[in-house]
Amino acid sequence: MPRHGTRCMRMQRRTRKESSEAQKLSILLGNTVREDGSERKTVYHLMNNDPAKLSLSNFLAHETSDPLEPPSGFTHWMRQARFAVELYEPELLASADARTTIDYNGRPRSVINLCSYNYLGLANHPEVIAAAQKALKTHGLGACGSPMLSGMTDLHRELERQVAKFLGREDAMLFNSGFGGALGTISGLLRKNDVAILDNRSHLSLRDGAALSRCRADKFEHNDPASLDKALARKQGRRQLVVMEGIYSMDGDFGNLPALLDIAESHGASVFVDEAHSMLACGEHGRGAAEKFGVESRISLVYGTFSKAFGALGGFVAGPKETLRYLRFYAHPYVYSCALPPVVVAAILKALEIGMREPELRKKLWENADYFHAQLRNIGIDTGTSTTYIMPLVIGDRERMYRLGHELRRRGLWVAPVDYPAVPQNKICFRACVTAKHTRADLDEALNILDDTLKADSKIKATTFRLRLKMSELAVRMSS
Repeated sequence: MPRHGTRCMRMQRRTRKESSEAQKLSILLGNTVREDGSERKTVYHLMNNDPAKLSLSNFLAHETSDPLEPPSGFTHWMRQARFAVELYEPELLASADARTTIDYNGRPRSVINLCSYNYLGLANHPEVIAAAQKALKTHGLGACGSPMLSGMTDLHRELERQVAKFLGREDAMLFNSGFGGALGTISGLLRKNDVAILDNRSHLSLRDGAALSRCRADKFEHNDPASLDKALARKQGRRQLVVMEGIYSMDGDFGNLPALLDIAESHGASVFVDEAHSMLACGEHGRGAAEKFGVESRISLVYGTFSKAFGALGGFVAGPKETLRYLRFYAHPYVYSCALPPVVVAAILKALEIGMREPELRKKLWENADYFHAQLRNIGIDTGTSTTYIMPLVIGDRERMYRLGHELRRRGLWVAPVDYPAVPQNKICFRACVTAKHTRADLDEALNILDDTLKADSKIKATTFRLRLKMSELAVRMSS
């Protein structure tokens, strides 16, 4: 057969395949394609059959002519899958302590809290609260201005000095948001012709920062030095910034800092380490994963947040004074956003003081983490590659995860559901965070609840869950 004929057949097969894929996508997005080519909106076919098979990734395509209108399919899916949606945005009725109270089905429910980032228990420490109350009297509630214009106070400057001193850096600058600070730092430093090379498990704030800078972005396989080496080699001749994390928030594993630094240095690339989940909780003195692995001197710029072990909110970046002087004028979330409230800054100052003077808090945190890891292994729960106080409890099935989520809350255990695309489909999980304030009794009770709930899970309960979704669907149809 002539080559052009073979090529023609290939094109025809490709066209049929693309048409088939387009039709599948159309069905998924709720569009039924008529023979004349026109389309009409219908109820989501997959949703009607099994809304648990859909995820947030299915609703990125626009369905309306108005960008301010959400996709109608998303709204319908939210109603259909409200049994699952109920697990999100739960109302906390007390402080973020190891045992707390949440609203569940309209009623207060006492739970063991494995959802909180309050790793050292400083969010509700009496001294932290007293410091905040004192600042409230002297400085009022809000900063009422950007730090560049009118929001900077003596408390802010003192926190900058103390963070820089704590980390052994020349200077530090503060952000009112952990997400915004990471985004602002990356976008403020990188330019169009630069290259950001990120671990493929990097937090969205880091990826968004690279996108906002309009630099060229590349990824390397998670914690893989060989993959990083190839990525850096592809972008030779440009300014390169390797972006990694101290602890990865979904996987609960450490960044492979020593090996990745070796590769970055061999290419002359700069390095940015996000220590959001490791700062104040890792290392002998609490200076994060870089201290733990003995590589602090090899990292010129370090980022951290105040919303994890510090128990507050906001973020900071520490490094060379001249670099931060430049960043203060080019990080948009810093220049064009209100400064942290003084009351929060005072609380963070006290939290930093306690974190430095009481290393036993970190010791207790890691003892609890090691114990919980060991016991989870004993009852056969997969925690992936986690080696820290952040542990994915891998379920691997969306429907089962939401079903179990309700059962766990009914039994008094609060863990966070983590769905695709935050994690891969086969890694859908609950995320459990252990803190220094959990007692052995808390952890044992949590383990018993997990063990009993997972063992009791059965096909009968799966059927019940599907029936409940169908009843929810019927209720929606009757009300519409």
